Amino acid sequence: MPHKVRYVLEIAYDGTEYHGWQSQLNGTTVQEALELQLAKILGAKINIMGCGRTDAGVHASHFILHFDYDNDLPDRFKFRINRMLPSDIAVYEAFEVTDNFHSRFSATYRKYIYKTHFRKNPFQEGGSLFLFQMPSVDKMNEACRLLLRQDDFASFCKRNADGKTTICDLMLAEWVEVEYGFEFHVKANRFLRNMVRALVGTLLDVGYGTLSLEQLEQIIKDKKRSSSGKSVAARGLYLEEIGYNWDEYRK
Repeated sequence: MPHKVRYVLEIAYDGTEYHGWQSQLNGTTVQEALELQLAKILGAKINIMGCGRTDAGVHASHFILHFDYDNDLPDRFKFRINRMLPSDIAVYEAFEVTDNFHSRFSATYRKYIYKTHFRKNPFQEGGSLFLFQMPSVDKMNEACRLLLRQDDFASFCKRNADGKTTICDLMLAEWVEVEYGFEFHVKANRFLRNMVRALVGTLLDVGYGTLSLEQLEQIIKDKKRSSSGKSVAARGLYLEEIGYNWDEYRK
């Protein structure tokens, strides 16, 4: 009887044309596109499990998934699968892991980057948010230091989200200046649905001076999504890094 082997794929994708990661009835998803081509190249129906969900229009420069297959991967697997996949999805690595590895539950942290630009650039429109005003990075980073002292992010979570708790261990939150723009870097053990985009919208309000630190503190205490700022557009959001103890799982 063949023995199931667990494989990991490290991938990246431009989420512009997809209705998020997870398969659904309405709209094409990244998971659906991958499973379709894996079935062709492996000659079997393949169910893949991703490290998390990304919403419609959100990108991933580093995304981990796993699947079980009862054979070795074919020769030149990466080359062949990349030839078959759409140009906006790329497979970077493919390797075997232990049976107890789980792309979602074995992750120790996740890091996102939200990209913005303030000089009009036609090449950034699909992957960055254009800022019509210049926010104060100093004020936004002061607000980030306040956020780092919190653990309940209910005010930045979509209502009726799947999670049973709104507690997150926020490890990093900072704004970084880049050429003609700013990036928000945020890292945590877990993220709530829509959390990063809601944080960015609220922090920009602080940067524009329409929201004070005292008001931000009250927003956090309110634990109501309606209290915080508007969510920014999905196009600027990238899943940047997923952390694992690879020494424990990689064969």
